[in-house]
Amino acid sequence: MASQKFKTVAVAGAVVSLAAGSGPPAQPSAPPGDSEIKAALRQRVGPAGPIPGIVVGILDETGSRIISAGNFGRPNEGAADGDTVFEIGSATKVFTALLLADMAGRGKIKLDDPVSKYLPKSVKVPERNGRTITLLDLATHTSGLPRMPDNFAPKDPENPYADYTVRQMYDFLSHYALARDIGAEYEYSNLGAGLLGHILALKAGTNYEALVLRRICRPLGMTNTQITLSPALKARLATGHNSAGQPVANWDIPTLAGAGALRSTAKDLLKFLAANLNPPKSNLGAAMQLTHQARHPAGSPDMDIGLCWHISKKYGAALVWHNGGTGGYHSFIGFDPQKKRAVVVLANSAKSIDDLGFHFLNPAYPLARVEPAKDRVAVALSPQVLDRYVGRYELAPGVFFSLRRESDRLMAQLTGQSYLQIFPESETEFFYKAVEAQITFVKDSQGRVTGLVLHQNGRDQNARKLQQP
Repeated sequence: MASQKFKTVAVAGAVVSLAAGSGPPAQPSAPPGDSEIKAALRQRVGPAGPIPGIVVGILDETGSRIISAGNFGRPNEGAADGDTVFEIGSATKVFTALLLADMAGRGKIKLDDPVSKYLPKSVKVPERNGRTITLLDLATHTSGLPRMPDNFAPKDPENPYADYTVRQMYDFLSHYALARDIGAEYEYSNLGAGLLGHILALKAGTNYEALVLRRICRPLGMTNTQITLSPALKARLATGHNSAGQPVANWDIPTLAGAGALRSTAKDLLKFLAANLNPPKSNLGAAMQLTHQARHPAGSPDMDIGLCWHISKKYGAALVWHNGGTGGYHSFIGFDPQKKRAVVVLANSAKSIDDLGFHFLNPAYPLARVEPAKDRVAVALSPQVLDRYVGRYELAPGVFFSLRRESDRLMAQLTGQSYLQIFPESETEFFYKAVEAQITFVKDSQGRVTGLVLHQNGRDQNARKLQQP
């Protein structure tokens, strides 16, 4: 998620990525009108595309409005609209950051408080070169903590965060050795944001959901933003779909809730963005302004991070934004503080819709090229052939593919994620069904497997094999 240095092959509970598209930007022009927005949505949904439904919320000088295409993803259901409920994944993080700023503004905590101050004494929070991790480090993804803990091993790949416990998180923290200095470098961390939400709830003496509802949702009139859905909200929950268009289970994220557990609607998120554009004269309004302040470079020359909010500085504007992805949903929320324009994009598909969000905010950001998905047919390979691919492959420093054979299936796992089956199209070409990604295995002149190439989101990324089976 271009604030990262690579793209994960499996959809993560929380995702950050820049808008898609390449080549020279379009010339700045007026924001797209409703007809243009509708045309862009029609390219992505239903028979024209792989996403069942997309809802867009627009806030500008004319007021707010909802534009949608597609449906809930269930037979005989009506069209998705501003009241349709979606998992918003990592967009949850900006709510966590706002809680942090709000509590700091009320004198309950300080941004530079050490994390260890709020955790049980039995937890040994990692330090490095005399520096300890602070709450601010967690909110700016500069703590040095990894994207995910290495003891994250889901029992159910369809609901991967559900069984990760507080005890496991504490155990990881107590035994982890930081690979880089705290505060030195931006590295997007679901673990860090989840830990921050956990700490704030501990300090407030409640759970994360109750804290969000009390300090943010009720003051802003957001009545459809929750984690635990009422029967009425559950009836309006869109069915999630993976990148291949297949219905998938919803995600439960109890321990790392602050990283991506919230569910919401376009109408509610427009209320949230409206408050961020014009902060109320209250402690909450002052806290919002605090979250927008750029604090650290975020992985590229044109990207900064505030308190969880990312700030994209391209094409003559500074856009404040975040996105999110779970196994079956994708979200984008962002605003232009100068032009007083805000955009929400929600989809009941794991496929990215970030380019829509950026383009609807500033048309200089290009729309991604939409191509029909290729029909892929799996072939049968013998266990002996599959065994050649078993092993460990380095995709980036500290990030590995682990491949194993289970009977006649080849399973692939990326660091911090669960194993997913990959299906052979030929002896060396494999594809995922759970996400839109493919793998090509590379051999030397003697026929030995030396690496693999991950094909995803228009990029080819090489991983060298580190060990032979």
